Amino acid sequence: MTGGDAGGRLVRPFALTGGRTRPSRADFTLITTVTAVDPQPARAARPQPEHLRILRLCAEPVAVAEVAARLDLPVSVVVILLCDLLEAGRITARPPRLVSRATPDLDLLQKVRDGLGRL
Repeated sequence: MTGGDAGGRLVRPFALTGGRTRPSRADFTLITTVTAVDPQPARAARPQPEHLRILRLCAEPVAVAEVAARLDLPVSVVVILLCDLLEAGRITARPPRLVSRATPDLDLLQKVRDGLGRL
């Protein structure tokens, strides 16, 4: 790896976000599912190349972490780019579903235990 490659790699994320270091929204997590809007809004400005790559990846629902991994970019950079796309109406974002923390059905668990004991 040459010094130029290392320097280019350090500058690239900064350049992709236009110098922004924080997302404009706080509703993206690693497991937020993003999907490209179909059809794309006609009035939206022409997206940058990285935005286009994200839109292609998001043709089907995909998690934020997966987008970052496929683009080989830091999650923080991808979230900033996703905020751009969400605000332009080019993607939808669906938060992860919360798992219910209800008390387990003890009667059901007893039946499962009994059934396993009979095996």
